[in-house]
Amino acid sequence: MSSLGLYALFLLLLFNYGASQTIINTLPGFSGALPFKLETGYIGVGENDEVQLFYYFIESENNPNMDPLLLWITGGPGCSGLSTLVYELGPFTFDVAHFDGSLPSILLNPYSWTKVASIIFIDWPVGTGFSYSNTSQGCSSSDTKSAKDTYTFLRKWLLSHTMFIKNRLYVAGESYAGKLVPMISMEISQGNEAGLKPQMSLQGYIIGNGLTVPNIDYNARIPYAHRMALISDEYFESAKISCDGKYYNRDPKNVQCLHALQLIQKCINLINGVQILEPNCDNMVSKLDDFGWYQTFPEDDSSNHLVLPSSKQYRQWCRSKNFITSSVWANDPSVQEALHIRKGTITEWKRCNESISYERNVENVLQYHRIFSKKGYKVLIASGDHDMIAPYIGTLKWIRILNLTVIDNWKPWHVNGQVAGYTEKFKNNDFYLTFATVKGAGHTISEYKPKECFAMFDRLLANTAQPTSHRELPDQDLMRA
Repeated sequence: MSSLGLYALFLLLLFNYGASQTIINTLPGFSGALPFKLETGYIGVGENDEVQLFYYFIESENNPNMDPLLLWITGGPGCSGLSTLVYELGPFTFDVAHFDGSLPSILLNPYSWTKVASIIFIDWPVGTGFSYSNTSQGCSSSDTKSAKDTYTFLRKWLLSHTMFIKNRLYVAGESYAGKLVPMISMEISQGNEAGLKPQMSLQGYIIGNGLTVPNIDYNARIPYAHRMALISDEYFESAKISCDGKYYNRDPKNVQCLHALQLIQKCINLINGVQILEPNCDNMVSKLDDFGWYQTFPEDDSSNHLVLPSSKQYRQWCRSKNFITSSVWANDPSVQEALHIRKGTITEWKRCNESISYERNVENVLQYHRIFSKKGYKVLIASGDHDMIAPYIGTLKWIRILNLTVIDNWKPWHVNGQVAGYTEKFKNNDFYLTFATVKGAGHTISEYKPKECFAMFDRLLANTAQPTSHRELPDQDLMRA
C-alpha cells in the first residue's frame, strides 16, 4: 500500500469512519451492462455517524485520473441528487415518451457532464432521497449544519477514494443550493487553510439560478415580468413609485403599493414561474400565487404521487409529468435492491421531500462571495433567462455589488454557430467570475438546454485545465480568458 493509502487509512480510523459503497453494473430498465461506472453508497456524518448520507457517484467517461471531480448539490432543500442525475446532467435518463406507469426504460444522455468530469450526486440534507438518520435528534438539519455535514461527507469520501484527492475539485448546485454551494466551498477553503486532511484541490464553484440575496433575488421578479412583457408599463411604473421599488418585504401599511401589486398579480398569477413560456398545469408546476413571492425556493413535488394523472388532467403537455418516472423507478423494489438501499431505512422515496426538518438559518450569502473574490478561484454563475423564480437580473445585480472589474462586456456566446445566451466576465486579481445566461432555459437550466449547458461546463473545464486530451470545441467564446 502506498504512503498516501496508509495515511488515508489512519485518518479513516480517527474519523470514526462509517461508510459503505458498491459498484453498480446493471440497472432495472436498462438492457445489458452500464456503459459508465456507477457507484452508490452511504457515508456517516454527525458525532456518532447517526446521519447516513446516500450518494451516487459516476466516474468520468473520459479520463477519470485527470478529469475534475464535481460535487453536485441539488436544490430544495430536500430534493434528491437523483433528480439532477436523471433529468439534467447525468449519464442516463428515462424514456418519458413511452412511459405507461410501469417501470420506465432507461436511455443514455449524450450531453452528460460525466463525459468530462467525475460527479458525486448527494442526497442532502438528512431525510432527502435515500439519506436517513438512526436517531430522532439526527433528523433535523439547517443551512450551517448541512454545509458542515457535506464537508465531512466529502472528506470521508475522498479518504475512501484516494485516487481522486489530487483531482481538481468544483462544488456546484442550483436553486436553493445557491446558498449551500458557497458555504460548502468556504468549509473546504478554511479546512485547507487549517491544514485539515485531505487537502482538496478546490478550483471554484458553479451556481445555476441560485438563491443568494433574497431581498435582491425576490425583488427582481416584478422588473423581470415587466421586461418579459407580462405586465404593462403603467402597472410597473405604478408599483415602482408606490412601493418605492421594494416589492419584497414591503410596508404592509402601504395601501397604494398593495393595490398596485394586486393588479400585477392578476397578470402573472397563472404564469409558470419555473419557465414562463411553458404551460401552467395547476398544481403540477410552481405558481406565483401570492405576494409572499416564494419565501423559499420550492421545487416542484408532483413526483411524490405514484398514481398516474388521468388523461383529462393532462389535456396539454406538462413537463412536470416527467417527474413521475423517477418516483415509479426509485420506489421499485428491484431498483432499490440494485442500488443497495438499506432495507427499512425509508418508507417512500420522494424526488423532493417537503416534510424534512430544516432550519433556513442563513439569509444572505453575499459575504461568502465577497471573501472568495479575494482568493484565486474561478466561478461560473449561470441563469436561465426564462426563469421568474430566480430572475437573471437579480443575479446580475448582486454580482455587481461585489465591485469586481469588468474584463469582458456583455456579449453573446455560441454553440454550433447559434446564440446560446449572453455573458459578462469579471475579475479581482486572481479571482475570475463568469456570468452567463442560457437562452430559453428555465429554473433548472440543464433540464431545458442540455446541449448548451454541457458546452458551457466543458469550456469552463477546458479553460482551467492543464493541457490534456480535451477535444477542440467550436465557439470557444464563453470561457476564453
